[in-house]
Amino acid sequence: MKKLYTLIIASLLTVTAFNASAQSSSSSDGGGFDQLIKSSPADAQKLVQAYANPLFKGFGVGLNSGWNNTAATKKFLHFDIRITANVAQVPVADQSFDVTQIGLSNHLTVDPTSPTKIAQTFGGNKDAANPVMSINNDAGTKISNFTMPKAVFGYVPAPNVQFTIGLFKNTDVTVRTTPTINLGTDAGSVSMFGFGIKHDLIQDFAKKGKPKPFDLAIAVNYNRINYTKGLNVQPDAGTTPATSSADFTTQHISATFSGTNVQAIISKRLLFFTPFASVGYQTSNTDFGVFGNYPVASSSTTQPNKYIVITDPVHIVQSGTISGMRGDVGFQLNLLILRIYASYSVGGGYNSANAGVGLGF
Repeated sequence: MKKLYTLIIASLLTVTAFNASAQSSSSSDGGGFDQLIKSSPADAQKLVQAYANPLFKGFGVGLNSGWNNTAATKKFLHFDIRITANVAQVPVADQSFDVTQIGLSNHLTVDPTSPTKIAQTFGGNKDAANPVMSINNDAGTKISNFTMPKAVFGYVPAPNVQFTIGLFKNTDVTVRTTPTINLGTDAGSVSMFGFGIKHDLIQDFAKKGKPKPFDLAIAVNYNRINYTKGLNVQPDAGTTPATSSADFTTQHISATFSGTNVQAIISKRLLFFTPFASVGYQTSNTDFGVFGNYPVASSSTTQPNKYIVITDPVHIVQSGTISGMRGDVGFQLNLLILRIYASYSVGGGYNSANAGVGLGF
């Protein structure tokens, strides 16, 4: 599970760890990220948001997946614990974007040497050429450049660990929780919490001792992932503050991804095999920020070799990152105390697959 979280966080870091080109003047520990924010906070936010769009959506789909693989609820104090992994496929429409069409300022333009103006998103083509961006001062003179990042992966993973217990009146509750995991200095830390409740409606009307034709349930689920990581972007060598210096030790990435899913589920147990189908409505929200003070080369032609300080250069808040109907089909296998789960989902423009194992009774 920790390795899977590491893969996800590595994906997040790609959003901010932009690779500077060989012509970049930056030598700080921030890699290419300081070259990106050097354009302006507004431009940095637009580029990060366009590049990370499929990552944010894929997380939203993953958070809303894998909650239920049957409409039947657990008996009083019966429980199971499961580990599942969801993978959302990035659609073609979200695999690339035109950097000239996202509203960048004149301080950030496509460099004349650039092979293309079409940038790959996180879920694009890893082998495609990427734009070279020119960072310009107030007079329009290039002061530096950098290359847009390559795509990483056409699928967005999301792991889930959850515990379900039966309570009263054909109702069970599910908790998803992961305490804060420190993935190391280079990867940051991550934690998760979620809560779900499911009620089997058929049980309310079934006659005692009579077999049920099927199970039909309503479920409501909420999930949230928190992520933080420190950064270290320092002034370029040979530059001095235009006004006064600042504290650069509070630099960090902070991100929260949350999802809510309401489902109607139908299933029928056939010995140890239970197929199911569900239809529901899902939403997800993203809050992704790069906070703290950052040294940025002055774009003023009267202040060469000077840097200014910008605070909190990127803050992306997306309500309804994913919003709309979704459908799921899949099954659950009950082999004594072993459970095997699998499902396929369609919704929000992203198709996804979910699979996992668990123990329960």
